[in-house]
Amino acid sequence: MSLGYAEKLSYIEDVGKVGMSELFDPPRILQEKIEKLAKMIRKSKHLVVFTGAGISTSCGIPDFRGPKGIWTLQKEGKALPEASLPFHRAMPSMTHMALVELEKAGILKFVISQNIDGLHLRSGIPREKLSELHGNSFMETCSSCGVEYFRDFEVETIGLKETPRHCSNVGCDARLKDTVLDWEDALPSKEMNPAEKHCKMADVVLCLGTSLQITPACNLPLKCLRSGGKIVIVNLQKTPKDKKANMVIHGLVDKVIAGVIDQLDLQIPPFVRTDLLQIIFTRGLSTDGRYMNWTLRVASVHGKEAPLPFVRSVEVSFSEEGKKWKEAFLNEQPLRLKRRTASSTKPFNIILKLNFSNGCGCSCTHIRIPVDFEGSIECCNHDKDSILQKLRRKAIHDLCCGQNAVIERKGIKTPKSEVTVYAIATNMVVYDKTSKACGAASLSNGSLKRQNEGIGGVQTSRKRRTERKRKVDDRR
Repeated sequence: MSLGYAEKLSYIEDVGKVGMSELFDPPRILQEKIEKLAKMIRKSKHLVVFTGAGISTSCGIPDFRGPKGIWTLQKEGKALPEASLPFHRAMPSMTHMALVELEKAGILKFVISQNIDGLHLRSGIPREKLSELHGNSFMETCSSCGVEYFRDFEVETIGLKETPRHCSNVGCDARLKDTVLDWEDALPSKEMNPAEKHCKMADVVLCLGTSLQITPACNLPLKCLRSGGKIVIVNLQKTPKDKKANMVIHGLVDKVIAGVIDQLDLQIPPFVRTDLLQIIFTRGLSTDGRYMNWTLRVASVHGKEAPLPFVRSVEVSFSEEGKKWKEAFLNEQPLRLKRRTASSTKPFNIILKLNFSNGCGCSCTHIRIPVDFEGSIECCNHDKDSILQKLRRKAIHDLCCGQNAVIERKGIKTPKSEVTVYAIATNMVVYDKTSKACGAASLSNGSLKRQNEGIGGVQTSRKRRTERKRKVDDRR
């Protein structure tokens, strides 16, 4: 949950019960409940999971009503916690990735989320199997044609307001709107209807990390009861729906779900985040034909004016043919370099070092751009999904990130330009059965803890890297 989101909400005095004490089942009782839950899930024909802010606290995102929740602290007159990392760089928890594994195994049929952090989509839950009841801070939608745009930056507004961008769907061009609800906004039928449908079909509704206080969303799990479905609640505080549940588990969500996955003989998959950017190279002859004026721009794929949050700066250098040219350091967006060289210049390479922002799993990546003023632009359009899968496999194999690949290259006649879209692996996390994340920043209890081996394996010793690689290979 973005701290900015809480500040953008309209004021409301009654936000429900806050600051309730956390309860923990004794270890033996907790293990018995985990085993019972695993049996229920194994037998289920239509499992639905209903999630709240409690599944994202281990990602460094504070909840609302916990002892250190946003509204708890506000009610106590205390300062809000500082974000441990940029909201747009938050990574899925063990629970998020466990749900991905359950979905791929055909066990989990649908996910209903009250969260606006976008981590279910980011983790890999298919959009058609997800209802985001309260919206998504990284999603814009076109109210005219219905197209959705999942961004790598947090959308500026909430309350279903218009944003600065337009729909890029052919023939549309309507203004886009944010998708995050304010207090007075009704739940959208596009999200509510499938959620209600799947709850009615469910034989098990598993509620994870939610206080079940916000109506009408909190009543959705109850809809499974009429057809004989069961409700299981995993939360550290009591909820108003506990008496309706077949089982209530008081324990850390990550620990409970890790135990369930273990009981089901499944493996929590690694998470690899890939981000896209475009490099635009524009050129044109001077009026006397002696010089080539060219511009290099590193930009967001979401539009030339959209922010590029995961790139902090760009260092520009040149190959042997251009060693005499001055290198450049770009640290203000838009990231643009303008140069003039002789039109007779032989082919050369521009070498970019992209320095990543805080929250990425490695410090940088390098991209080499061939330039030939006399050559033609070679267009290509690779299979995006195939490229992303290759990057993911390589990041997991290498136990680090920073790999990049071309997805698309196209030419524009006026002004003469070459636009190349790159995919870059910017984070990689491996989850083990002790509820810890390896290979990136480890997050727990809403705070960021750096592992000794560094982020993303950049500073990892050869011995530790070999040990972690063996763990991953054993899980395949």
